[in-house]
Amino acid sequence: MNAAEVRSTSGRRNTAASVRFEPAVPHQPTAAVVRDAAPVASTDSLAAVAADPTYVSRETPTREEDDPPLAMEAMRAVQILNPSGEVTMPRPDRTRVMCVANQKGGVGKTTTTVNLAVALALHGNRVLVVDLDPQGNASTGLNVPHHTGIPDVYDCLINSVPLAEVAQAVDGIPNLWCVPATIDLAGAEIELVSVVARESRLDRAIAAYPGEFDYVFIDCPPSLGLLTVNALVAAQEVLIPIQCEYYALEGLNQLINNINLVRQHLNPKLDVSTILLTMYDRRTRLADAVEQDVRNHFGDKVLQAVIPRNVRVSEAPSYGQSVMTYDPGSRGATSYFEAAQEIAERGVKEPVGRNA
Repeated sequence: MNAAEVRSTSGRRNTAASVRFEPAVPHQPTAAVVRDAAPVASTDSLAAVAADPTYVSRETPTREEDDPPLAMEAMRAVQILNPSGEVTMPRPDRTRVMCVANQKGGVGKTTTTVNLAVALALHGNRVLVVDLDPQGNASTGLNVPHHTGIPDVYDCLINSVPLAEVAQAVDGIPNLWCVPATIDLAGAEIELVSVVARESRLDRAIAAYPGEFDYVFIDCPPSLGLLTVNALVAAQEVLIPIQCEYYALEGLNQLINNINLVRQHLNPKLDVSTILLTMYDRRTRLADAVEQDVRNHFGDKVLQAVIPRNVRVSEAPSYGQSVMTYDPGSRGATSYFEAAQEIAERGVKEPVGRNA
């Protein structure tokens, strides 16, 4: 091959390469192409729009479907925190004293008490929490001091100190007060044995409180001793949290029998009004089986809201908060909010909007 042929071949290759790697210029569609590609509305859709200006096609995504998950979580958080402070949950026409009891430990009594109280208080109800458990976990969850030397519920039961002198306002939560428990309460079981009318000490203390509350939640210890009996005598309603496991069902009959005994001899107005399923794990068949058994036995007393296993619920007490304020957009906060709303709507006759 001579030099002329080599130059000719090289020129063809360079020309081909320049053509191959030349950037493509997008063609602008003509008006005719755009017109032909546009979707044509059906005759039915046009007729529906003409008949009803508010007509929305089924193919139009709703706001819930259109919002990203973070936006939906933020919306739930705003709904739960209720920054406006309006009364969005109905207030009862009388004080509802609710005893949160179950002699089995670890079923969510304290967690339920704290989160229901915070949810109701955030939405316009005046709430008092009485921590009747010597462990003082409800006081911890509400970030209320309960170390030795702090006036607590022990002073009310043993020394007849007025409840108003012991109750503390909860920081950051309007309309919420807490009567703390210290380790001194552990000795109250023995000291109450020789006290006159030992079963009704808490009842008289709550009745003598000068202020008015919409709800009084009593967090009971995991036992059926004198402290729990005091709570059952003081209460009008019993809320029983039930863990969705077999052991939680095993001791339920004994608790119901004790409630019936208190009703017969000490407190005729006592009623098991609410059952709340907690620690529900939807991945297991056991949780479904326990839920069905409880609903079949207790019927309408079981709340439709079910509290799932949620790590945010477990983390919140370590920060001295309820899950309602720690992570208001979480599944745990949403579930407790729904449970509080259901409790508020069940026994309330007075419409929303009553002034404090």
